[in-house]
Amino acid sequence: MEERRFYLSSTEKKIGGVCGGLAEYFGLDPLLVRVAFLVLFFGWGCGLLLYLLLWLLAPKDERQNGYLK
Repeated sequence: MEERRFYLSSTEKKIGGVCGGLAEYFGLDPLLVRVAFLVLFFGWGCGLLLYLLLWLLAPKDERQNGYLK
């Protein structure tokens, strides 16, 4: 069984790769994750803080560069 880990996406990114990484981890469309962050941001104001924390704390996806396989 392959171990799933959350990484910042290097292929599906607009700003930092957080939404793309979450979409890859959960098997969702990145657009759905981006919309969820917008709802969190405009609805409750926590979307931006959550995004910034994940962007700072999550490791970069270096599997595309051949470092991890």
